[in-house]
Amino acid sequence: MKSSSEQWLARIFAGVFGAFLGLALLKFGDPPIMEKYVTAPSGFWEFLIATPWPIHWAYSLLLGVSLLGICAARWRPAAPLWLLVLPILWLAWQVVAATQSIKPELSRPTVWHFASCVVCFYLGLVSLRRGRLSFAFWGVLLCAFLLVLAAGWEQRLGGLSETRRYFFAYIYPQMKDIPAEYLKRLTSNRIFSTLFYPNALAGGLLLLLPAVLATVWNLRERFTLGARQFLVAVIAVAALACLYWSGSKGGWLLMLLLGLIASLRFPLARKIKLTLVGAILVAGLAGFLLKYAGFFERGATSVSARFDYWRVALRIAEQKPLFGCGPGTFAVPYQRMKRPDSESARLVHDDYLEQATDSGILGAAAYTVFIAGSLVWSFRNRLEDRPAQATGGSSNKTLGAKPIS
Repeated sequence: MKSSSEQWLARIFAGVFGAFLGLALLKFGDPPIMEKYVTAPSGFWEFLIATPWPIHWAYSLLLGVSLLGICAARWRPAAPLWLLVLPILWLAWQVVAATQSIKPELSRPTVWHFASCVVCFYLGLVSLRRGRLSFAFWGVLLCAFLLVLAAGWEQRLGGLSETRRYFFAYIYPQMKDIPAEYLKRLTSNRIFSTLFYPNALAGGLLLLLPAVLATVWNLRERFTLGARQFLVAVIAVAALACLYWSGSKGGWLLMLLLGLIASLRFPLARKIKLTLVGAILVAGLAGFLLKYAGFFERGATSVSARFDYWRVALRIAEQKPLFGCGPGTFAVPYQRMKRPDSESARLVHDDYLEQATDSGILGAAAYTVFIAGSLVWSFRNRLEDRPAQATGGSSNKTLGAKPIS
């Protein structure tokens, strides 16, 4: 009886946690430092469809999710202790760096956002179950992912131009303080779906698409092989189209890299596999060069701008090596130190340099070691694909898989 109740609690938590992360994609896509520009929806349809929600709503929801997660937790993580405590150490240093911030009103919401990310990490670590119960989590998140794709397609097929027309006709004349980032995304034809700007959409697609496709592919008990192949193909095409329409050049190249890695795991002869990898590489790079030929002819301005961001970030880290300038405050010193011909920027556009400039060398070191350590440990302890799992057979021993708990 106890085991059955624990399973139901774990299933409920998985669904609720998946729904919360799905809402993060659909309604909480704005950066925390832009919180003051987000207003609460005034009507039912705004609440449901039209506008993002204030991010402090997310923190209230996360509190409830966390309480449920504590009840469903199994306190037996398999990862080494040094890896498990790094997020707490990193977050503690962010709090310390925030006390030395050059602009506390930017650092406070940034630290709250960081804290919510750390809470979500530990909830996933100790409260999510692997195996059959994980579909309760991924199934809900899959639905949110599909809605993100639908919103992206809707923008491409006319929704973005209609939003632009409505904004400049009715909203723009009444606004006094309009963020430059917001104006830039509305005047561009790059889609951003439910996220704040196109590169954020590209990052979400890169992060979730492999897991979503794996979830659909593993629905052996619910769909036939042909149905799963069809669903995987439709979702992949829809997501790749959104990535293309987002106009993210880095996203294109990273997706190409993911495709090459995936093709290396196909059960094909070595010669055929190498031919496939070569074809994907040539086609992907050729498409990239054709798509962005004009961009390179104009001097690749966004690439040169990133070099300016990184130059300033390194200077800040050199000048303030212990605490940095404070979480979320890069825009302040960059405005003073940037090249005269460079436009303003709120972020470094590199997570590791962002950590160095915002919280000093110690913050950057803790973040880097955690990310690198997590990738290495996860790769060494990955769950192998087990065909016998769908039929109830036990294949752990046969394949030598190392389960993650």
